[in-house]
Amino acid sequence: MKHLAKRITNTSPKSFGMFQKAAMSGRDDLIHLEVGRPFADTPQPIKDATIKALQDGCVHYSDLAGLPHLREALAEKLKRKNKLDVGADRIIVTNGLTHGSYAALMAFLDEGDEAILLEPYYPQHIGKIEMAGAVPVIAPLDAANGFRLDAAMIEAKITDRTKMIVLINPCNPTGRVYSRDELQSLADLAIKHDLLVVSDEVYEDILYDNAEHISIASLDGMDDRTVTLFAFTKSYAMDGWRLGYMVAPKAAIGALLKITANDVTHVNTFIQEGAYAAVTGDPAILDGLIAEDAEKRQMVVSRLNQMPGITCEWPEGTIYAFPDISGTGLRSQEFADKLLDESGVVVEAGSFYGQTGEGHVRVCFGSTSLAEIDTAMSRIQAFVSARVPEEA
Repeated sequence: MKHLAKRITNTSPKSFGMFQKAAMSGRDDLIHLEVGRPFADTPQPIKDATIKALQDGCVHYSDLAGLPHLREALAEKLKRKNKLDVGADRIIVTNGLTHGSYAALMAFLDEGDEAILLEPYYPQHIGKIEMAGAVPVIAPLDAANGFRLDAAMIEAKITDRTKMIVLINPCNPTGRVYSRDELQSLADLAIKHDLLVVSDEVYEDILYDNAEHISIASLDGMDDRTVTLFAFTKSYAMDGWRLGYMVAPKAAIGALLKITANDVTHVNTFIQEGAYAAVTGDPAILDGLIAEDAEKRQMVVSRLNQMPGITCEWPEGTIYAFPDISGTGLRSQEFADKLLDESGVVVEAGSFYGQTGEGHVRVCFGSTSLAEIDTAMSRIQAFVSARVPEEA
C-alpha cells in the first residue's frame, strides 16, 4: 500500500516470537513458559478500590499526567525505595511501561540519532527506536562473564551520533540485577559523553537472595539525564491493566506530555485508584506474590541443572531463567521449536533477544502454576534426555 508512512514500511515488524508460533499450533495441551506475564490474579484490595472508584463516578477526564494524589504517593515511594528525591510534577502515569518507553524514545530521538541497546536486548525497543527515525546500535554483553555491564565494550559503540543508552535492570531476559559498580561505570560513560539513559525497571521488586536493586538515576550526576520507567505489571499481577509511570527531569516533562497527551490524552481515570491502592497498600501483599515467584524459581533452576546438556545460573531478579542449552547440540531456535512440537512446552529462543542470547532459552517461571511447572520440567527432562547422554 503506497500511502503507508515510512515509519511503518521501513522499520522492523513487531514479532511475538514463540508465543505467535504456539498460538498457530492449534494445540490445547501446551504449557506456556514463553510469555512474561504473572500467573497470580490481581490482589483483591486493588480490584476493590478500582470498582469503588468506578461506582463512585470516577469516569471522566482527569489530569493529563495522572491523578495528583497517585503521583504524590508515587513520589513518596520513589524517595523511600528508589532514593529518587522527586516531586509529583516529575511523574507521568502511563499506559504500562511500553507506553512510557515509546514516549521517551519519541521525545528524545531525532532522525539519524543512535540509541545503544545492551544485548541480550528487549526486542520491542528496536521497533520504537526505528519509528522515531533513529538507529539501534547493539552492544553485546558476554555470557561467559555473566552478562555483566562492560563499560569499555559499551564505550566502543559510542559515536558522535549517540543520544542514549537503554538499560533494563533487573534484566529481561538474563535475570541479572546490576551491581552498584556496574551501574556507576555506565553512569560515568553517560556523563562523559553527555548521553541520556532510559532505564526500564519494571522488575524492581522481584529480587532473590538479598539482591539489591539500584535505580541508576539515584547515582551522582544522573538525575537530570535519566528517564526511569516503572509499572504495576509484574509486581502486582496487573499486566492487563496497562498501568505504569515514568520519572524524568523536570525540563523534559513538557516534551513527554506532548507525546502522551497526543496519543492517549491520559490514562483511564478509575483504574488509577487501583494503582493508588497498590502503592499505598499492605506490603505483605507484594511480599506474598514475590514469595510465590521465588518458590517457582527454586523448582525451575534446580530441575534445569539436573538435566543433561543444560546449565542454568540462578537469576538474581525477574521471573525468568536463562539456561545455557548449548550442551544439547541444538541451537536456540531449534531447541524452542522442537520442544514445542515434541513436548508441548513453550519457551523463548535466546536468539530472539539478539545473537548474544544464542545457546540459551528464556524460561518464564512466573507465568503458570507450580504444578504446571513441575509437569513442564518433566517434559523438558525427557526431551533433552532423549538427545543427550546422562553423563554429558
